[in-house]
Amino acid sequence: MINIFNLDLKLLELIILVLFGLCFFFQLFYYFFFYGRLAYYKPDRGSVRKKPVSVIICARDEAPNLRKYLPSILNQDYIDYEVIVVNDCSEDETKQVLESFSKKHKHLKVSTIKKDKKFSHGKKFALFIGIKAAKNEWLLLTDADCSAVSDQWLSTMQKNFRKSISFVLGYGGYKKEKGILNRMIRYDTVFIAMQYFGFALAGIPYMGVGRNLAYRRSLFFDNRGFSKHMHLNSGDDDLFVNANANKSNTLIEVGKKSHICSVPKSTFSEWAKQKQRHLTTAVYYKNKDKFLLFIEPFSRVIFYTTLILLLIQWFIPEVVIGAFLFRTIFQLTFFKFAMVRLNEKDLLLSSFLFDILAPFYNLYFTLLKKTAPN
Repeated sequence: MINIFNLDLKLLELIILVLFGLCFFFQLFYYFFFYGRLAYYKPDRGSVRKKPVSVIICARDEAPNLRKYLPSILNQDYIDYEVIVVNDCSEDETKQVLESFSKKHKHLKVSTIKKDKKFSHGKKFALFIGIKAAKNEWLLLTDADCSAVSDQWLSTMQKNFRKSISFVLGYGGYKKEKGILNRMIRYDTVFIAMQYFGFALAGIPYMGVGRNLAYRRSLFFDNRGFSKHMHLNSGDDDLFVNANANKSNTLIEVGKKSHICSVPKSTFSEWAKQKQRHLTTAVYYKNKDKFLLFIEPFSRVIFYTTLILLLIQWFIPEVVIGAFLFRTIFQLTFFKFAMVRLNEKDLLLSSFLFDILAPFYNLYFTLLKKTAPN
């Protein structure tokens, strides 16, 4: 007599195994076709004539950060550049700090937005004011809480300012500090960099980070700037890149002298709010980009879930464990290469844990934003 229960169990195990196999190959595809590109990227270092550059920084109540970090931007080893700081309705000592710097640095220009009870605005409007005030074609954006890791930051980024190029995507990391939250933030930053650099190298640029991003002033005005997403609190960097960047007008810059370093959030709730703003702009990406960005973390969740189920049943353990180890070796290898390229340290072992957790906490942040009151 045929045992129907055993047949159903075998069929279920086979279905789980097939899902495990499909997700295993999805994972390998993403690492080899996208994430791994950063590991073996070799930039074309042809001669590029140095062009005048306008660096733009928006500052709202950023007096302490400006005192500490603005000198790294003002003291770049570059002949022809201006630094435009937009004093965006600050109520602290931002005005006095900028006046002090202006006396010593003639290439510092300040644009001021005064507070108006009848008119509220976000960062996009402040950026628009800064871009409008810029006199140069090439714009290089960063934030008030960011510092250039080298006086060659501007020079290294501008090596990509070629005739056919409109966007240069740079890396903006976070300061290394003690604690699991700092490791999580820095892991998240490296992995996102692997994504947007890898996609750009594959001819599918979909975002950049406003901490270290360059583009043409004419492109901004020709495409009506942020007008399509002016109502959103975030998206001044990724949505503008997503709408206007393509495989022929975009380059990346990952040289260590081109990096920007920022101050990380000190509490989980602060980081959660930052992540919520960033994640919710993704719904406005091109459909192709949304699909590609969804498939990898989704397949990662299914991969780990089916791995656990198959190990519980001890179903073909040598195949399952072998596939897991194979995927883990490549995940750690490519992440290690990215760490070296991006000058990040002490994240390799942590990356194994965060690789499992990341899809879940990103989903949590997204759902948290949707359920939060307006």
